Amino acid sequence: MSRFRGVLAALVAVTFLAGLVTAVLPATPSAPPASAATSRADAVRALLERRARAVLDRDETAFTADLDPLADAGFRQRQRDLFRNLSSVPLAEWEYVADLVSDTEGQADVTGTDVTTLDLPAADEVWAPDVRLSYRLRGVDVEPSSQGMAYLFTRRDGRWYLNSDTALEPLGKRTWRGPWDFGPSHVLAGAGGLVLSHPGGEVLAARVLAELDGAVTAVTEVWGQAWARQVAVLIPASPAEMVALVGPGFATGAIAGVAVADRVDPDTHTARGQRVVLNPDSAGALSPLALRVLLRHEITHVAARGETVDGAPMWVLEGFADYVGYRRSDVPPAKAAPLLAARVRQSLPSSLPSDADFRGDGMELAYQEAWSLNLYLASSLGEPGLVALYRRLARVRASEVDGVLLEVTGGDTSALVRGWQEFLRRSFP
Repeated sequence: MSRFRGVLAALVAVTFLAGLVTAVLPATPSAPPASAATSRADAVRALLERRARAVLDRDETAFTADLDPLADAGFRQRQRDLFRNLSSVPLAEWEYVADLVSDTEGQADVTGTDVTTLDLPAADEVWAPDVRLSYRLRGVDVEPSSQGMAYLFTRRDGRWYLNSDTALEPLGKRTWRGPWDFGPSHVLAGAGGLVLSHPGGEVLAARVLAELDGAVTAVTEVWGQAWARQVAVLIPASPAEMVALVGPGFATGAIAGVAVADRVDPDTHTARGQRVVLNPDSAGALSPLALRVLLRHEITHVAARGETVDGAPMWVLEGFADYVGYRRSDVPPAKAAPLLAARVRQSLPSSLPSDADFRGDGMELAYQEAWSLNLYLASSLGEPGLVALYRRLARVRASEVDGVLLEVTGGDTSALVRGWQEFLRRSFP
């Protein structure tokens, strides 16, 4: 989550791990005979394969051929718009993966969402199997991003069609919306990745692209080469798109940027579907220096995501990202952290900022304290030592921090606070 900071109006973001949760819903009460189920599964699988191939081949006729001719006219138009909005997006992969598993006898598993409680369209048969979109952005994604698609299929006169992607919402199943669901996509590419925006976002997109390569280089100088070093920055055009991309808890007007991911694998220390999403209103108002700090902060989250567990101390995660964001900016501490400077003049902090401090009215001070903590650790351990400590602390919960600190620094949390206090006295005279 990003917020304004002092005279720089720098906005930085909290790490957001967006886990994908698939609702488990009951199977259709009366399953069709095995041969019919197999035919149905094969037909829908072929339909999805045709649509995916049409996206990669840029064939609109093929993409729309399997839309139900009796489906809602608005849905059919949105599908045409979706296809056209994808025209400039560099796709390395686009695939629809349906849960159509065959058993040992070669018959299809007929499970799916129970749709009998819905007001269903008139058709010979209606089916809602679990479907996911798997896609990769060329030059950015090593592994595909996977997103749930709440599709409803209908059979008419022996042929299967796609009828809706909203009909299952009363059952709690929603179709994921990407940037291309909200308008034409304009893509700018550089060595450090790409910037995707919509009409009206060209100025901010150009500013971001001008900073992107330098931001990736700056993060790599601190973190090392062991990350993708390619970033996708998305600039939504509306609050609805912001909510779709980052979730309602982070899509507020005060937020300038959020780093998101589909899934983090703690065993392989990798993350899929990483994106930096900027709020065009807040980010667009930033000074050149503030935008530079924001991007380097967010891209630090991208680089470190695979080493970060959910529940790691916020002062570690956000303070380290701010450390990288401000590194070599020549901004005096009192200007980078004016609230902290005022606090030090009154009294020194007596404890590390808690995770709760990073929410609500006091979060600005918490971010500034976390930044100064990481600045102190870099001054005492050296930058490689700070990175090594981050890699350890970002994998543990708050209850385990003391043990890591004792092992790495020789002191516990109390010792860290005392050293930090002395650093604040020197840094904020």
